[in-house]
Order: sequence, then C-alpha cells, then structure tokens
Amino acid sequence: MKIFAPFLIILSLTACSNRGAYEGIQAGNRNQCLKVLPALFDECMENANKSYDEYERERKEVLEN
Repeated sequence: MKIFAPFLIILSLTACSNRGAYEGIQAGNRNQCLKVLPALFDECMENANKSYDEYERERKEVLEN
C-alpha cells in the first residue's frame, strides 16, 4: 500500500500536467488566431477553444481506429 499511494499521486500529477500543457498550447493558439485572415478567424478560434475533455475524446476515437 505504501508503494501504491505515491504511484497514484504521480499518475494524477501527470494528468494535471497534460491538461495544463494542453491549455497552455491552446492559449498560444488563440494568440495566433489574432494573426490570421479575418475569414479564417472564427474557425481558428473554434479549434483553439476546444476543451481538453473534447480533445481527449477525439484522440481516443482516432487511436481506437
């Protein structure tokens, strides 16, 4: 049990790190959307505002196929 608890903590920190990294990348993507042509802005922002949960769901669907 003493080995299992640290493993769970590390696992949960990794998940938080993945989410944090994703959100940081998406913030950068939103900044880049300010530089695209006005006709592409809405599509760019839609992609940049995709939630982490939605991203994970889509990623898992692709990996299953």
